[in-house]
Amino acid sequence: MAVSLGPGGLTLDNFTIEDDAPNVIVQVKFADLTGSSNFSTSSSSFTDTGLSLSITPQSSSNKIFVLFHGEGGQTASGRSCFYRVLRGSTEIGLNDNLQTGTTFSQMPLVVTQLDSPATTSATTYKVQMRTDGVGSVLMIASNRSHITLFEVAV
Repeated sequence: MAVSLGPGGLTLDNFTIEDDAPNVIVQVKFADLTGSSNFSTSSSSFTDTGLSLSITPQSSSNKIFVLFHGEGGQTASGRSCFYRVLRGSTEIGLNDNLQTGTTFSQMPLVVTQLDSPATTSATTYKVQMRTDGVGSVLMIASNRSHITLFEVAV
């Protein structure tokens, strides 16, 4: 198997990946929920968690793959924890977890979304949470809740 890197891109045997090939990750940004304190709210309206990250796309045709992964949940048994990711004020991904135990237990919080911001201006993505009206929702800090943004050339 022959591999070479030349001015036109990467070549593997007779297959060439050009420098400006589509579906190539152009940049990656990462942020953790800051501080040592967990996020908590008893609000039934979406509330900023403090987890946010900005990216400046290199091309307006590029897409942003958003990966939010955290730990948390709802403190009341049989109730839901809602969480979402926004680009600016636009919701791009929503999910919820149902707390089924008799006491609070940590659950994975996950949102993945391929977004098309159609801009080359700095774009901020943030995570919000809310309860279903009972109890509190919690997101664990200490490097356990984070957001990663991947700019993908198309």
